[in-house]
Amino acid sequence: MNISSNSITKFVKTTCCIFVASIVTYGLPANAGSAPGDVVGKVTVGYQGWFSASGDGSPVNNWGHTNIELWPDMREYTQSYSTTSLGWSTLGNGQPATMFSSYDQSTVNLHFSWMAQNGIDTAALQRFGNEIVPGSQIKAQRDGESQRVMNAAQLTGRKFFIMYDLSGGASYVQSDWTNTIVNTLHLTSSSAYAKQNGKSVVCLWGLGYTSINVDATAATSMINWFKSQGCYVVVGAPGSWRSLSGQTRSDYGSVWPICDMIMPWQVGGGPDPSWMAADFSYCNSHGIDYQSDVYPGFSFHNSNAGSPPNQAPRNAGDFMWSQFALVRQTGVPSVYISMFDEVNEGTAIFKGAEDSSMKPNNQWFLTLDADGTHVSSDFYLRLTDDGMKMVKGTTPYQASKPTPYGSAYRIVGRQSGRALDVAGQSTAAGSTVDIWDWNGGTNQQWALKPYGAGTYELVGVQSGRALDVKGQGTVNGSGIDIWDVNNGQNQLWHIQPTDSGYFKIVGVQSGRVLEVKGQSTANGAGVDIWDWNGGLNQQWGFDGQ
Repeated sequence: MNISSNSITKFVKTTCCIFVASIVTYGLPANAGSAPGDVVGKVTVGYQGWFSASGDGSPVNNWGHTNIELWPDMREYTQSYSTTSLGWSTLGNGQPATMFSSYDQSTVNLHFSWMAQNGIDTAALQRFGNEIVPGSQIKAQRDGESQRVMNAAQLTGRKFFIMYDLSGGASYVQSDWTNTIVNTLHLTSSSAYAKQNGKSVVCLWGLGYTSINVDATAATSMINWFKSQGCYVVVGAPGSWRSLSGQTRSDYGSVWPICDMIMPWQVGGGPDPSWMAADFSYCNSHGIDYQSDVYPGFSFHNSNAGSPPNQAPRNAGDFMWSQFALVRQTGVPSVYISMFDEVNEGTAIFKGAEDSSMKPNNQWFLTLDADGTHVSSDFYLRLTDDGMKMVKGTTPYQASKPTPYGSAYRIVGRQSGRALDVAGQSTAAGSTVDIWDWNGGTNQQWALKPYGAGTYELVGVQSGRALDVKGQGTVNGSGIDIWDVNNGQNQLWHIQPTDSGYFKIVGVQSGRVLEVKGQSTANGAGVDIWDWNGGLNQQWGFDGQ
């Protein structure tokens, strides 16, 4: 999605707490929408998937979308490409500068594993109207990306759907849906394709904008056509959609009531309690589902020098949290996050460079500490998880964000439902690791420290010591303890998705997986390594703390 820099309003200078305070007593409309499905009652992230690299073997096989604003944290990618030819050779920490390609299956799998680890339900894969011309190279690129997203969603237990961006035109959209999405790629036949009310979900982003040449008659025809194909139609609309003014076409008053869901685009604006409540009330009274758009911040300086760096500050998550708080107070059940991987406009919530040591040293890029607070690279993923727990009602309303700036996880056994735990809250080297009922103790919290090439150290928050295979054992039944971090192969782990949002934790040295001994589910059951056999005692969930 592209927006103009002049749409950024004065909200960037306003304290987010003002917005939150103003909504606490606001009268809330009752939710008259659909029952929860794959988009209603869920969090959906926009997924561009449009980054390519020279030598990645894709149809384009060249650099694409290199107008980067927010530099990504590249430590966990198993495949990356030198950016020296783009003028970025070295990071601030002296390491070589590299970039990922969205065409690598390993990249998409990694992104979807982050979604699974952080409570993200669904991804909306962007598909631009000017990039689906039959026979074109760029269409082949986008088709291949769609298959990779489907594979990753199936692997990680996430859902996905196609989101057509009509800013590139609408001429080929309907034929593309029939000929490519349904009958060639067979995306809608995937168990991972999002369904709502028993129908395949599709989003038409841009309907209603004055800048997009689709009048009310054409929009009505397009929406009704998709409905005739058995689709649940989401419309990505201008923020001013109800007013039929500003960026919104004046002839769309008859279009909005036929939408299944409306998602007003908010990038460039701030929380507005009365406006959101009126949006939600309109949708409820017309039997339409409503999805709130939430984003972390915005910056477009490297693409437009006239746009100031860090134009819409993230304020260390306070701005994004104020939006989640408004959504919860208004009673809206569904959220769209703009965006997961949009590093070009600085709206990405995925793992980004924490500070100047993690970005190229010869150019300005947005880093996560731009507002003066250092946060971990996964902070906005964890904040999204916390925000959606509040929206879904599994945690109470909080005006201030609860997300710690550092990264820690509760690691929970799939079979037992109990947490990975250092026995007796011991912090000494050699202390035993077991499973126990979750009690919130820091001996049950683990920091994931990327080590490179897709490996991690799991470091106990309480002890500061690493999860360690005793004595560097590699045989079945070797025990697990904590030990001083020494970067040994027995302290490094691959975290690989199994299904339904669970993971296996594979020792780099042994190739064997972390498991609960003897498939025990009791408090105090020990943990060891063993050959992978697919048992539930060998699978773990990650819950950000």
